[in-house]
Amino acid sequence: MDIDVASVDHALSTTRAVRRRLDLERSVDEQIILDCIDVAEQAPTGGNLSSRRWMVIRDPKLKQGLADIYRQGAGQWMVNAADRLAGTGAPQEQNMASAAYLAEHLAEVPAIVIPTIIGRHDGSGRPGLFDSVIQAGWSFCVALRSRGLGTAWVTAVLTEQDAVKELLGLPEHLTEIAMFPVAWTKGTDFSPAPRHPARSITYFDGYARTYESGPSTPLRLSDGPGTIAEIDIDAPPSTVWPIISDINLSAAYSPEFQGATWVDDTAPVGVGAQFIGTNHNDTFGEFKVPSFIDTFEPAVAFGWRTSDMDNPGARWRFDLEPAGSGTRLRYSMILGPGPSGLTIAIERMPDKEDRIISGRVRSQYTSMIKVLAGVKAAAERA
Repeated sequence: MDIDVASVDHALSTTRAVRRRLDLERSVDEQIILDCIDVAEQAPTGGNLSSRRWMVIRDPKLKQGLADIYRQGAGQWMVNAADRLAGTGAPQEQNMASAAYLAEHLAEVPAIVIPTIIGRHDGSGRPGLFDSVIQAGWSFCVALRSRGLGTAWVTAVLTEQDAVKELLGLPEHLTEIAMFPVAWTKGTDFSPAPRHPARSITYFDGYARTYESGPSTPLRLSDGPGTIAEIDIDAPPSTVWPIISDINLSAAYSPEFQGATWVDDTAPVGVGAQFIGTNHNDTFGEFKVPSFIDTFEPAVAFGWRTSDMDNPGARWRFDLEPAGSGTRLRYSMILGPGPSGLTIAIERMPDKEDRIISGRVRSQYTSMIKVLAGVKAAAERA
């Protein structure tokens, strides 16, 4: 049988955590749940042992008991957080409101499904526990989605393990993995979530090595080689932004970069603004680099191109992602395709292009890590 790849991809990419769109009024036939478990049970399992056991909770008293356990722990924290963030426009406002809604209405869902596995997870790394059930849990979620139902992956309630075991009569030799509140969804028009494209988070033959195409063997500048450095900062994006959008930032942390000046310091800073960077290295001594801002989204992203706007020698970019009350800062660099000191070195030694590019990426990554450490220190002091 031919597989409709588009349909499979659509189901996989639109299976969302559903909370506020769960239909609490419409009943769910147990056969649908069993059909989804049958699909989930086709997932791989360590040692080919059938060790997964599924709990389906439909009894109102048991559902209320799970809801009470949830509310007494993380659920109440989510409700309080949602109340605190309501109307603030904070990055986590909608997410917390959704989580709080589920905490307040958990007992009303038609069914709660808890996948468990025979064995106790002891941190030993042995197969047959989490690594034998997580894939089945996700298959269950996708199977629900394809039938018009939804759920959310809930784990916070399982921190109260003893209370859950006592309520449901679960033996000690089982490990509970997740809790799935199951219901029909209000509408089925779910969309893919914003995510980083694969090429920006996939590294070939070495950590943090990215490519716009290929990569070729041996490596070529036409592959668009680059690198990405990341750091978590205990400060909001609004605090990090003025630091990373300072064109003289790297001068404080990178031995190569000596500073920059605006071409027109009376013009507003934004896309198209130009500055001249002053660099220094052992190969070329001190040299000037024209740079052009190509991305300017306050508290979101700041990027620039060197040498030429349309044919840059390199492209640089900061991305700020809210992470709770802090920020995950991504600093990326792509070499080429235009002329630069790198292309001069390659023209001199074309047989060593792969080695020259690899060395340049490594040295840039080292400097970028230093820059991020400096940004983190400055933002957290602020």
